[in-house]
Amino acid sequence: MPTIEWEDFTRVALCAGTVVKVEEFPEARKPAWKLWVDFGPHGMRKTSAQVRALYEADDLVGRQIVGVINFAPKQVGPFMSEFLLTGFPTDEGVVVTTVERPVPNGTRMA
Repeated sequence: MPTIEWEDFTRVALCAGTVVKVEEFPEARKPAWKLWVDFGPHGMRKTSAQVRALYEADDLVGRQIVGVINFAPKQVGPFMSEFLLTGFPTDEGVVVTTVERPVPNGTRMA
């Protein structure tokens, strides 16, 4: 893997946000949820997340997650994804990146 410069990292807006709503996404090719996340000053954003193997909807609502909020929106079937939910792939499924202690929504990772 090539090394990057600090400036490269600073271009990625990794921010904390709180999951406020989760819905079924039956049109997805792989099992996924639709998530709405409050990123504070960056607004409410939605995404499609393939995290159903490890998380029920109730497991996610109220949880503070980490998302990349400066990617261009991406059409996922009939749904427009507005940020990338970060996580770590495992054999059991994707483990969502969360915040160890509460921070204000929209706080950028440093």
